[in-house]
Amino acid sequence: MSFEKHASSFEDKTAAIADRCVVVHAEPVSPSVEERRLVRKFDWRIMPIACIMYLFAYLDRSNLGNARLQGLPKDALHGDPTGKLFDWVNSVFFISYIICQIPATILSKLCPPRIWLGCATVGWGLCSVLMSTAFDFSGLVVARIGLGVFEAGFGPGIPLYMSFFYTKEELGMRMAYWFGFAAVAGAFGGLIAFGIQHVHASIANWKLLFIVEGIPTVLIGLLAMVVLPNRTEETTTLNEKERELALERINRGIKADVGRVVNKSHIYAAFKDWRIYAAGVLYFGANCALASISAFLPTIITTFGYTNALAQLLTVPPYAVAAVYLCLNSYASDRLQSRGIFIATASAVAGIGYVLLLTVPSNNQVRYFATFCITSGTYTTIGVIIAWFAHNLGSETKKATGIPMYMAIGQCGSVLGSHLYPATEGPRYIKGFAVTCALQFVAAIAAIILTISYRIENRRRDAKYGKPDPNATVDTLELADKAPLFRYTP
Repeated sequence: MSFEKHASSFEDKTAAIADRCVVVHAEPVSPSVEERRLVRKFDWRIMPIACIMYLFAYLDRSNLGNARLQGLPKDALHGDPTGKLFDWVNSVFFISYIICQIPATILSKLCPPRIWLGCATVGWGLCSVLMSTAFDFSGLVVARIGLGVFEAGFGPGIPLYMSFFYTKEELGMRMAYWFGFAAVAGAFGGLIAFGIQHVHASIANWKLLFIVEGIPTVLIGLLAMVVLPNRTEETTTLNEKERELALERINRGIKADVGRVVNKSHIYAAFKDWRIYAAGVLYFGANCALASISAFLPTIITTFGYTNALAQLLTVPPYAVAAVYLCLNSYASDRLQSRGIFIATASAVAGIGYVLLLTVPSNNQVRYFATFCITSGTYTTIGVIIAWFAHNLGSETKKATGIPMYMAIGQCGSVLGSHLYPATEGPRYIKGFAVTCALQFVAAIAAIILTISYRIENRRRDAKYGKPDPNATVDTLELADKAPLFRYTP
């Protein structure tokens, strides 16, 4: 009886909102000169600092793989002959990262964005520097837990923050630029590690690596508190004409919140949305590959017969190609306003890379090519899904809950990935490659299910309520993505 009453109430709300909406059949309006100028202003103000922040976030998160080849296990883990202590140091970051993501992102809506993001950056930068002072397993674990806590306030918060300024047609490329810096970090980290490998300092090379990559992070965080704009209605970087245009832009196809508010009903709605859990499955597979590649790619390349120093250098090209492949896919998905097909294809490319590593044990050229497939497919999958759900959840509060939800589920894959390559299973790592390979194809299937689901729901709403003007404001404050005139990006 209570279920019927709830369903009836939901239908009444839907009908009432549909009655208040006017359906207009119109083509998307080309951006005006003023709008293009405003977008460029946002790009110059937001993108450089956000991308550099993520560059150092990823460097500080993934530099363990390089430190492993520079003597960290010998100096701080008593040799670690099985590789299990290193696995735990790597994966403990993801435990605190997973636990803190949802509360941190919801709380971020109640704070000035530039202060929140800047403080998070300073925090993980300090934790990275403190890793250089660790002399045993427990010290490394404490520093990595702190790193995860502070990065949890940054990673899921950036897609939400970007949605305050960019439309759904613009988010894909901006997310690609931003997340592409994770691939740049992989390449850049390899170059830094290669240089430090040849430094003869009074401290161990791995300690110097943490210091060199941690101190700039603190400075970037302080700069972010000054440079990044706050919410559109609050920031002092816009004049009134620009503010009016910016508010109109972020209310296209949705209804943005005004001020720092949290809608509790949308938090509950996020926890009941099956599509967020499907996205979590997809993200799980991608992150299992991402975590294992970032931590173990240098080690995997040494199994091809190269020296440690050359292995550090050979990690650069796969990451560079991954950044280009991510940008190309994101550009196409923005233009076509379709995400699922690109994610499914990218996941399949990563899966093929693992198939090559499993089936071609002796041809190093083919195996090296496989690392290009893995990095390109994995980074593209993650970059495009972030843009996908930055729009498809409808309201700001549901985004603040749903984005860290699927990311938290996905980061469990990172914990798994960091345990799949113990030193005792080298050089073939058959179990690690096989598990990660299977997860990439599961991710591809999840992406196909999601895109089909979104297309069916869009057609159902079109038939029932008519096709809305894509630039019109849709009242999502009450029903979020369930609003009658809201349309998903498939």
